[in-house]
Parts: sequence; structure tokens; C-alpha cells
Amino acid sequence: MTDLHHSTEHVQAPPEQFNFAQFLLERNAGHGERPAFIDDAGTLSYGQLAQRVRTLAAGLRALGIRREERVLLLMQDCNDWPVSFLGAMYAGLVPVAVNTLLTADDYAYMLEHSRAQAVLVSGALLPTLTAALIKSDHEVSKVIVSKPVADLHPAEIEFEAFIKAHQPMAKAAQTKGDDPGFWLYSSGSTGRPKGTVHSHANPYWSSMLYGKNTLKLTEKDVCFSAAKLFFAYGLGNGLTFPMTVGATAILMAERPTPVATFARMTGRVGGLKPTVFFGAPTGFAGMLAHPELPSKEQVAMRLVSSAGEALPAELGERFHKHFGVHIVDGIGSTEMLHIYLSNRPHDVRYGTTGWPVPGYDVELRGDDGQPVADGEPGDLYTRGPSAALMYWGNREKSRETFQGGWTKSGDKYIRNADGTFTYGGRSDDMLKVSGIYVSPFEVEATLIQHPAVLEAAVIGVADSDGLTKTKAFVVLKSGAQASEEILKAFVKDKLAPYKYPRMIEFVPELPKTATGKIQRFKLRAQEAQR
Repeated sequence: MTDLHHSTEHVQAPPEQFNFAQFLLERNAGHGERPAFIDDAGTLSYGQLAQRVRTLAAGLRALGIRREERVLLLMQDCNDWPVSFLGAMYAGLVPVAVNTLLTADDYAYMLEHSRAQAVLVSGALLPTLTAALIKSDHEVSKVIVSKPVADLHPAEIEFEAFIKAHQPMAKAAQTKGDDPGFWLYSSGSTGRPKGTVHSHANPYWSSMLYGKNTLKLTEKDVCFSAAKLFFAYGLGNGLTFPMTVGATAILMAERPTPVATFARMTGRVGGLKPTVFFGAPTGFAGMLAHPELPSKEQVAMRLVSSAGEALPAELGERFHKHFGVHIVDGIGSTEMLHIYLSNRPHDVRYGTTGWPVPGYDVELRGDDGQPVADGEPGDLYTRGPSAALMYWGNREKSRETFQGGWTKSGDKYIRNADGTFTYGGRSDDMLKVSGIYVSPFEVEATLIQHPAVLEAAVIGVADSDGLTKTKAFVVLKSGAQASEEILKAFVKDKLAPYKYPRMIEFVPELPKTATGKIQRFKLRAQEAQR
């Protein structure tokens, strides 16, 4: 069923001539002394940010890089990241923000695919980039290296030296809202990642519709995101959302382990306690299971956001019981830039992903392409003003995903009577057992309710008759014990009998993406080889 179209009239559309970096700098011109970003090395005020963005923009243009040409951004979260991203956009160039956890082969592909003319890179990642440049047939004009910096080659220059060598760009490139603004690579489960092209206007829409109007972020907030800036989710959380409202963002270069996360949540690192925390279910589970979990009194969180994978109700309720703050769960995608279906800060329905974000439409369709009735599983389609322009150089996948005004999400959902939507798993992860759809997520969410279970992943495996049966891979909490029979009985007691996992394998850890999503396809491949 199609949700009634939510007008975007309550958010004024950006003008036709629109440069997103210019918009953010001008929007914050009145409070230059306010902290914009705080990383492990120090604080960058809004005034300093504006100066550095304009100076970097001038430097990139001085290299001879032309409008709409790409610049690869391979950098750990630090104050140089927003300077690099916005500096490129200010100059009318297109930053290509890439995952910092990939291999030299991946970066070689991305360099060739994007035809990046320069690279902005963290010193710690320079060896991997160097290996990628050797593997690649593509040449770049300059490699600009953010700290830490060791010995540099002639084609490499230190970030600070590059900044100091130029004067600020007098005015922003006269881009249009529909012009390519930046790329993000989608983390597909199979094949090469797809270069998702977003416009200058897209982050304006996601920041206004979700960050400002739904989450109600304000200039008084201090934002901290476990998801990194190179992810669509993290880019909104840690850069576009806080800057749109004039808030402060805490950036963390290291992995978001529970200990590292706690250090920022309590203000031990960074000095300020975040009022808004953006995380993911896997991270929340790890935090709640950790012996150093801080108390409610040690943090200042007024709002917590979750995305990346559906939030099990039990996990949200345990988090709320401990910290006294609800987790606002939503779903977004690289293709839509951020969250378009979400719970609301004042109205959280655990076990659901909430309602369409005002400004977006959502529709569930069956295998025949027609809308399904409430209570029936369907493929999730969405439409809204932040949808990507295309996948670069991939017409087939672009047509498959971007269908007219609609974007196919690849997720299965059920629409409930109250208008909320309940997650059913990825379309290619849904299982049909005895002719009935079984959601792996539903079984996983039930398994982790058992006090001995830390994480679980469910896939379908064929039995001797070629029929699909469910198998669960379970990670137990440290020191905890549970047998296969006990967990099967636990699920049978809570779900319809056909949904319980016929097989359970105990494993030390589950394969995951860099965002913490469980990679069920790897478990399926592992089973196929047995």
C-alpha cells in the first residue's frame, strides 16, 4: 500500500544555482568561534573550517583539476576529512569518499573507475594507496597526505603544506543543485562496488527532512557517530546534519570498539559529552555486553539513532532500561543517502522501523510488481528528493534500482495496521520454508533474547530432499553456555513452530561488513562448500 505522499513544502527547495559546501559555510558564518569538529588532535571552529575549505578548494583547482572531475578521499575520520570533502565540492569538483578498510585491489579499481585526478589520504593509509597506484593503470596528478606523515615522494605533499601554499578561493563554483556533488561506493554483497552519484542538493534534502525536521537536531547538540564519514549514514550523522543546524561533531579515527566509543560518550576523549549518538544494532549489543559499560549518569545522551540493520526490540528495550533514552531505529541506503523510514524521537515502536519520513513515499510490492495488502510481505520501494542520480558507468544496475521516481531498496517489509513497517530481511535473504516466507531477522531477533546469546545469523540450507531449512550460526556471550536443544526449544516457544532453526552451529564470530552488517552470503558460500 502506498503511503500518502508527504509534501516537501515545509522545507524550501534549494535554489537552482546551489553549491552545498557554500550553503553550509554561509549558514554558519555567524558563529565562527563555535566548535564545528573535534578530533583526537584538537578542535576546528566554524571560522577555521570555512578558511581551510576555501583554501583547499583553491589548491585543488590550482592543480589543474577541472569542474566535475573526481578526487578520491581515502581518509580516516579527522578534522581534515570535512575540509577535504567540502573543499572539493566548493571548487566544483566531485569528492569520492571511500571505505578505509578495503584492499589495494579495491582502491585500484576505484581509482580507475572514478578516474580520480588527485587523492586526499591519511598517512596511515598511504602504503595501501601506494600499492593501489602501482596496481592501477590510472595516474593521479597529486597525492595530498594528512597526518601522520612520514617520508613523501615527489608526487606527494603534506596536507598542511598544501593548505599554506594557497590563498582562499574567492567564491564557490557556480554549481546547480542537480549537478554531481560527490560519490559514495555502495557495499554490495556480490560483485564490484557501485559508484553512487549524488547531487549537490541531495544532502540538503536529507539533512533538512531527517536531521532537522525528524531528529530535531539543534545548534546546542554535540553529535558522535560510530559509523564513519565515508558511509552514507555516517556522512549525515557526522557532517551534513550537524553543520546544517550549526552543531558540533566529534570525529574518531579508530575503530568504534565499545571501549573507544565509551571514551567519547563520557567525554574522556574530546572533552565534550555527545548529546546525540548514532550507532548500529551490532554495536549496541557489544556495548551492552561489555564490562566497562558506562552508567546513565556518566553520559549526556538525549537522543540515540540506529541504522544499518534492523534493531531487535529486545536490544532497544535493554538499552533504554540502562541509559533511560530510546533508540530511534530507521532504514536508509547509499542510494537514498540517508534514512527515509524511521521511528520518531517522541514515538518509538520497537520491533518496527517506524513510519515514512515526511518528504518520502514508501510502497511495498509483490513478485508481480503490484502493491501488497497490509500484513503481507513485499519488496520495499521508496521515492524522495535525496535519491542518487545513477550508478556511474553501470546502466543495467541503474535501471534495475532507479525505476522512474522510485528506488528499489532490496529489502522485504510488512506494513502494519498502525502504518508502521516491520523489517523482514533482505529480499535475497528471505527464506521460503514449506512454502511460507521466513524472515532470518525474526529468528535472529528471537535467538538473541536468550541470555546466553550475543549474536546470531540465520540462513537457508537445502536438506537431502532439496527443501530449504533454516540454520542458525550463534555466538555465545563470554562465559555463557547453551545447547542446540535449549535454543531450539527457546525459539519454538516464541515463534510459529515452522520458524525454529533446524540446525544450530556455535561459532566464535560472524562475518560482517565494515558497517557491522552480518554477511549472510558468506555463510551461505561456506555451507555450499561443505
